[in-house]
Amino acid sequence: MATTTEDSNNHQPPPPALAPPQQQPQQQSSTLPQYPEMIMAAIEALDEKEGSNKTSISKQIESTHPDLPPAHGTLLSHHLNKMKESGQLVLVKNNYMKPDPNAPPKRGRGRPPKPKLSTPTWNPGSGRPRGRPPKNANRPVSAASSGAVPPSGVPRGRGRPPKVKPAVAPVAG
Repeated sequence: MATTTEDSNNHQPPPPALAPPQQQPQQQSSTLPQYPEMIMAAIEALDEKEGSNKTSISKQIESTHPDLPPAHGTLLSHHLNKMKESGQLVLVKNNYMKPDPNAPPKRGRGRPPKPKLSTPTWNPGSGRPRGRPPKNANRPVSAASSGAVPPSGVPRGRGRPPKVKPAVAPVAG
């Protein structure tokens, strides 16, 4: 008889006990409104001038909807971050508030891009071709201004000129 009671204890059917809790959160989520709707309703209900922090939003939602899932805090944080990134909410000093419709759009990080020119150019954006400009032999060069041609009219060679040695005078003695 002892073996039959042990066998009966070992053959407990766990699947029926697990099945109802799996269906229950699906039923709860269908009766609850979506998190963004609950968050917006909580912010409107709190109606604080400087915005509402995460704790006060959570308490307002919990008081309005007592049948929240166990992961309510995680879901709230996730949806608050998504709504902040999409621009539905603005975060100012750890308080969430609706964005002001008259406020200018928020600038992104970094330096703003330069305005684009509508006229076509050699190099898009600058107006000059890339690289070092070519030497132009046809261009008139004034000798005084550039120093490229010496006053004697003889063109200089490339590189450093050789050192000129003074003529040695005989020593009179």
